[in-house]
Parts: sequence; structure tokens; C-alpha cells
Amino acid sequence: MLTWVFLEHSACRTIHGFWNNVGLMLFSIFVLLLVDQCAWRIVRLPLAPFHLMRPFLISVVSVSCVGYICVPLFRMFKLRSIVRNRRHSSKRGTPTMGGLYFVPIGLLVAEAVLHFSSIEVSGAAAATLAFAAIGLLDDFMGIGYKKDGLPVWIRVLLEIAIGAWFSYWLWTTKISTPYNMKTVVPLPAPLGRVCLGKLYPVLTSFCLVSMANGVNFTDGLDGLAAGTAALAFIGMSIVVLPICSDLSIFGASMAGACVGFLFQNQYKASIFMGDTGSLALGGALAAMASCTGMFFPLFISSGIFVLEALSVIIQVFVFQAAKLFRRRGYMVFRMAPFHHHLELCGVKEPVIVGVAYLIASVLILCAAYVGLSSA
Repeated sequence: MLTWVFLEHSACRTIHGFWNNVGLMLFSIFVLLLVDQCAWRIVRLPLAPFHLMRPFLISVVSVSCVGYICVPLFRMFKLRSIVRNRRHSSKRGTPTMGGLYFVPIGLLVAEAVLHFSSIEVSGAAAATLAFAAIGLLDDFMGIGYKKDGLPVWIRVLLEIAIGAWFSYWLWTTKISTPYNMKTVVPLPAPLGRVCLGKLYPVLTSFCLVSMANGVNFTDGLDGLAAGTAALAFIGMSIVVLPICSDLSIFGASMAGACVGFLFQNQYKASIFMGDTGSLALGGALAAMASCTGMFFPLFISSGIFVLEALSVIIQVFVFQAAKLFRRRGYMVFRMAPFHHHLELCGVKEPVIVGVAYLIASVLILCAAYVGLSSA
């Protein structure tokens, strides 16, 4: 009897995960079709029909189909995640490193649609793959040696090195920039255009490292990181459209790859993206903002990632400060990142993910308005 009740409850949650995915996909399609319809007003130039919808749908179909092949292969090769959270003990043995297949597909679709002719997309793809390589090494060490993966300081140093390389590439390469001026950050009125000069590479490196880790912190519940990343990519695709329409295709393709991955990653997940996927997604989002100066819209559209990262920072800082002054640590949250705090407060996993999707949907609309009004 108890087993039957448990199975019925689990099936109910699985249905909630399915409807989260359906709602996300319908909202994404609606927004992209609307933008495609009005794109000529934004760019003031003719664009190909279904400029954003085409790469999005190609990526969705490609990743979802390839996923049904890769998940059994990953199980066969025992690429299984190590789950230490007791509340997620049922997820032990679930394959990980899903970023190995959905990230390259998203990049290939974007490059193929553009016939490998866009230097901005090639640079963003290179940064994405570089962060994916760090995540792959981290995942491999975690699986192969049954440890926590790369030491944190080594991983951060590698991320900073990639950030410095990408900043140098931006500085020395001729790309589409706002107002044909590098190092310009467009902001809403009354601030207008802000020229950062030599501080721009520093901001670029910081953005790459912080976004990669922000997505990584968010990747703790089924569908949470992939769904919110898909929405963030859609928001950034709209924002960068007037500055570099090629990068908008890149963003739409990566959004489609994330949605396609959700067919296997929605509750209950058949596979996790691992650090291979989460670091790559953060790097891709930051690369889009760095190439166009749209850091402020990125901050808005990635609000969920910012919240998750801030919860970790606040938890560690307050705990260490209390330990220093009171000789006893104090925890602001029951557990960080914030989604684990909500779990311990009794909120169900699919509900947390669904609410995160709703908040992210509102945030990307705000980011699109801010970005287009300041471009």
C-alpha cells in the first residue's frame, strides 16, 4: 500500500515536470515568433524568415533525438553522477556529463545556419568549448576518482585564464560593436553610453567567471539550470539583435539545445548536464554580453543565477564572520544554494523549478526592454 502511494506521488511530480517543460517551450516559441515578426523594426534591415525560430527548432529536435541515443550509452559507460545530498539519494546512479552532447549540437547548429562565416559566433563558441573543457575535466575527476572533482582554486584559475584569453581576443579582433566603438557599455537613460576603456577586459573576465559559476550553482534540481538558461539565452538573443544579428542566432540555437536537453533532464531526470554543461552555458551567455557590451541586460535576464550565486556568497561570508567574531558559525539559509534552502523548507522540486521558470520569463522580458531601449 505504501509503495503504491509513493509511486502515485512520484508520478504526480513527474507530470508536473512535464508541464513545466511544455509551458517553457510554448512561451519560448511565442516570444521567438513575435520577435521574428517584428525583427525588421528592431534591426532596420531585412532578415531571413524565422531568423531566431529556425535555429531554435533545429537545436530542439536535434538534441532531443540525440539524447535518446546518448543516455543509454552514458549508462553503459557508467558515466554516473555522485550524489551526496541525502534528499536526492534516489538520483544516485543517474548518468551525468550531458553537456557532452547538447552543447556541441547547439554550437554546430548556430555555425551551420551562419555557414561558419561569423567571427563573433566563432569566438563565443570557442569560449563556450573552453569552459566545457574545464567542466569535463572536473566531471571526469569526480567520476573516475570518486572525489569532488578539480580543486576549487585550480578550477577558478583555469576560468580566469580563459576569461583573460577571451578579453585579449575581443581587444585585438574586429567585431560588430555598439556604435562601432569597443569597450562601450550601453545603459538605459539617463546614463546612456559608458566607455570603460581598459576596464572593459576586466569586466569581461569577471563576467565569464561569475556567470559560469552562477549556472553551476543553479544546476542542483532537475531542469532548473537548463530551463532558466534557455530563457536567459532567449532574452540575450533579443537584446543583441540590433548590434549583432549573428549572435542572436547563436543564442537562439543554444536556447533550443537547452530545451531539447530538457526532454531527458526534466523531473525525474534521465541525465544531468554536469559541470561540462553548466560551465559551458555560463561561458556562452557571458560571451554574448562581452561581444556586445550588454552586461546590464545579462544581469537582469540571468537573475536566477545571480540569486543562486549570491545565496552561496552570503552563506559563506556570514558563517565565517560569525565564526570569527562569535566563535560560532551562523547560517542565513538552511542550505545554499537557495534552491536547497527551499527544498528543506518543504517546497517540492517541480514547484521550485516551475516558479523559477515564471520568474525567469518575467526577467527576460524586462531585460529585452532595457536592452533594446539602450541599444
